[in-house]
Amino acid sequence: MNIAVPKETVDDEARVALTPAVVSQIVSSGLSVSIQKGAGMTSSFTDTAYEKAGGKIVPDAKSLYKGADVVLKVQKPDDEEIAMMNPGTVLITFLWALSDQPLVEKLQRANITAIGMEALPRISRAQRMDALSAMSSIAGYKSVLIGANALGKYLPMLITAAGTIAPAKILVLGAGVAGLQAIATARRLGAVVEAFDVRSDVKEQVESLGASFIEIPLEEEETETKGGYAKDMSKEAQEKQKQIIHEHIKKSDLVITTALIPGKPAPKLITAAMVADMSPGAVIVDLASEQGGNCELTRPGEDYFTDNGVIIRGPLNIPSAMPIHASQLYAKTIHALLMHVIKDGQIHLDFDDEITGQATITHNGKIVSSLLS
Repeated sequence: MNIAVPKETVDDEARVALTPAVVSQIVSSGLSVSIQKGAGMTSSFTDTAYEKAGGKIVPDAKSLYKGADVVLKVQKPDDEEIAMMNPGTVLITFLWALSDQPLVEKLQRANITAIGMEALPRISRAQRMDALSAMSSIAGYKSVLIGANALGKYLPMLITAAGTIAPAKILVLGAGVAGLQAIATARRLGAVVEAFDVRSDVKEQVESLGASFIEIPLEEEETETKGGYAKDMSKEAQEKQKQIIHEHIKKSDLVITTALIPGKPAPKLITAAMVADMSPGAVIVDLASEQGGNCELTRPGEDYFTDNGVIIRGPLNIPSAMPIHASQLYAKTIHALLMHVIKDGQIHLDFDDEITGQATITHNGKIVSSLLS
């Protein structure tokens, strides 16, 4: 069985699906790995390093796909890539199938067995395969650096001969993996940090990192999905949440938003009115910009100043900005999933298994995943 790793075609994508270290592990298990020439260069992994690890360098994508039984990618495939895959090819990558029905239909028509890294269940057996958490951790860390770079202030308190500098006040909205990493990073840099999440059970985690948790009393209602994500709330609860967040945003130097709901646009947590009450020079870093943003004024992929001098940053694909570690972590998660579905040197898909059954989006021209049923 031949496993193929193509060069990513999406603009500004610097990650690669496998690193030389993981290629070595796969080859040692008796499998063959082919890598498109230059696939790892943007992540600082050379063709020579892959060859030393036992991989075979293939000169172009067409040749690579022609001999592939399994294709490992980071980004979803484009039409040209799908056309190059043989029927029956197993594709493992981020697919974002819940929000891209046209792609799912194309994979069905091409008879591709497509496994989505984002579709893995959040259960203990799948933790080693959890690419979403690995990438979210990187995004949370980097978001603080992005914000600090835009903020015209120190983050820590400083006592100098010229006077005392007060620490920056940072507000993190959403205390999932990205939010918790943002909190930890901001605290390491000496900022005063507050955090909010609709899931009250994350309070202990927030406080253990040295941040204050903003509590909003709500009537009893489900605020978390079975997968551990935040759920949509009632309009009344949303309004109460916005009122309290508004008061804290006014006092914040830097706001980092991380709230996402799978398969839906990002919830709007910051209104234009809230931004209007922020101080000139304050910064918003919207990690949900790829799903439309948590701020009403976010422009995905852009940085800009509002009329009152607030800086809003809508970065896209943040993990790609740290391609070495992002590729290392992603390669480990995709390797764990690959080993889960390989038995005796061949792909074996047991759809009664919760991991395989949920993560497999299409197979034999049909939709398999329970997420899409």
